[in-house]
Amino acid sequence: MTEPFQLIVGAGPVGTALALRLADGGSRVRVVTRSGGGASHPLVERVALDASDARSLADAAHGASVVYNCANPGSYPLWEQVWPPLAASILHAAESAGAVLVTMGNLYGYGPVDGPMRRETPLRPSDHKGALRARMWEEALAAHQAGRVRVTEARASDYLGPTAPVSSGLLPRYAERTLTGRPATVFGDPDAPHSWTAVDDIAATLAVLGRDERAWGSAWLVPSNPPVSVREVLRALGSRVGAGEPRLRRMPRWAAASLGAVVPVVREVRGVHYQFDRPFVVDASETTEVFGITPTDWDALLDATAASWRDRIGR
Repeated sequence: MTEPFQLIVGAGPVGTALALRLADGGSRVRVVTRSGGGASHPLVERVALDASDARSLADAAHGASVVYNCANPGSYPLWEQVWPPLAASILHAAESAGAVLVTMGNLYGYGPVDGPMRRETPLRPSDHKGALRARMWEEALAAHQAGRVRVTEARASDYLGPTAPVSSGLLPRYAERTLTGRPATVFGDPDAPHSWTAVDDIAATLAVLGRDERAWGSAWLVPSNPPVSVREVLRALGSRVGAGEPRLRRMPRWAAASLGAVVPVVREVRGVHYQFDRPFVVDASETTEVFGITPTDWDALLDATAASWRDRIGR
């Protein structure tokens, strides 16, 4: 590409939605993944390379105006090994290109909080995953403050939407059972209020943060609908596909602890158990006030999600 373009690292649900949004708006996009996969669009170029290879990624980012970190290193047990070199490489690529760095983040860095999470809520992680995400942001912010690169971050809660992967994340795993009429065993309190973030709303927020200089030097929460419990979401999804009332069994803490001793993924889920044991609520009103981003209509989001998840589950 000789024209200015925007580079996206990662082609999961968020990276793909972002690529299509940018391309539909007339921007040229380069998507970097190990496999060379990604969104199919005339304005999207797909490149196969290892994004943790700093030299190769910097070459791919040459000429980019914005670099979006939408990478997903895989399962939790791999984070400590994979994320540090990957994040450092993406930061280096943005700095080398003179591009804005926009990172797709999450809420793990806040740890347990009393009340809604807001932009000014301090980062106080309670497990290694949250500490790692907080450290990644602090390193990027230090580079921004030193004048080396312009950075910002979008922080979203658990994904909801037709493209959110089934069998990835707790809610889709529960829905994989309840949408086929089977009982599901859940972590935490299924009746605790919880914020859910639409994949398309994440993409919309990332796109705005990349072009609006008011965003740079700070992290922003992605606007989400009012909080709804796990039970209520599963009930609403089930009603749309005729699955009936969800049958939920709460996993006792002792059982989660025992299982976590032998299953690494369960052990990692226990580290963020607080997110489902108590209200887990996002207040992104400041993002809406500054940038005008509002969440997708809740009923429309559920309609699209239920239909897609039902089809992919094979009902």
